[in-house]
Amino acid sequence: MELDWGMILNQYIRAIGWSIAASVGFAFGIGIALKVFDLLSTDIDEWEEIKKGNMGVSLIFISLIVMVGLLVYKVI
Repeated sequence: MELDWGMILNQYIRAIGWSIAASVGFAFGIGIALKVFDLLSTDIDEWEEIKKGNMGVSLIFISLIVMVGLLVYKVI
């Protein structure tokens, strides 16, 4: 049985391409989601609350990031 190096290289290039697409999609998805969340919650400055050590706001941001990551993972 002979290895087809061209096919193996093609598969590696496709895997790297999908990894790059996933990372770009994740970065844009997180950025857009955080910006929309920031625009929707006008009564509180989330970043200032996180700097003060407010764990509730940081947990909301963490859950938002995880959920957007799962959505981007399912799409890509």
